[in-house]
Amino acid sequence: MTGRYASVVSDPFISAALLEGIPSTYAGTRDGIDSILRDRGLRRSTPEDTARSLLLGAAATASLEGSEYDPDTLAAGSGDAVARGAVRLSTELLGLLPTWNRSPVQALARIHALAASGSADDADLGRPVNPDGVTRLTELAWMLGQPTEAPGLVVAALVNAEITAAGAFASHNGVIGRAAERLVLLAKGVDPASVLVPEAGHAAEPDGYRSALAAYAGGTPTGVHQWLMYASQAFTRAAEASPLAR
Repeated sequence: MTGRYASVVSDPFISAALLEGIPSTYAGTRDGIDSILRDRGLRRSTPEDTARSLLLGAAATASLEGSEYDPDTLAAGSGDAVARGAVRLSTELLGLLPTWNRSPVQALARIHALAASGSADDADLGRPVNPDGVTRLTELAWMLGQPTEAPGLVVAALVNAEITAAGAFASHNGVIGRAAERLVLLAKGVDPASVLVPEAGHAAEPDGYRSALAAYAGGTPTGVHQWLMYASQAFTRAAEASPLAR
């Protein structure tokens, strides 16, 4: 996505956002999310709701890495290194928003260090190792610094897929992509209290998630379209998984 869109248009996300069917699909998805958040009293959401959402997200993102633990087990401090890394990341993720807004690549490095500690070599923590991936992350950071009329949900979905496909780090690229997706939802005002659970939206359909990511990684408009259509459904599931929807 990065090089093709960044070099052709002044609004680097709009080409993807205007693919056939995407505007109407995402308008409907946003309406559904806003309805759940509004009807369940977003203004009355508590820090406990946010913390629960982050814990649910940690369990979901760990499950996509093959680490299956229920949220209450993780809350008690149990779980393998992957799960503990996901929980550690969840407790610090929202505090990285200022860094994300200022320097996305720096924030991604910190996300990797938090998530991979204990399950990756210490020398690799927070250090991108794939030069091509680093180039893609640098281009993505530039794109995020440009004004865009693309919906926040579309930007969040593209950021997730691009980080995962770039494979800049030695491990945990999917975890990093999903964490960045949550940050974009927060930064773009889609989910100001971070009570959606986007990670659960993906974990609910793991085969569809991986198939759509593979399509995106092919680098064609068709693949980008497939990913975005899949992601719209994942965002709906993210709203349904919110503590506010219980």
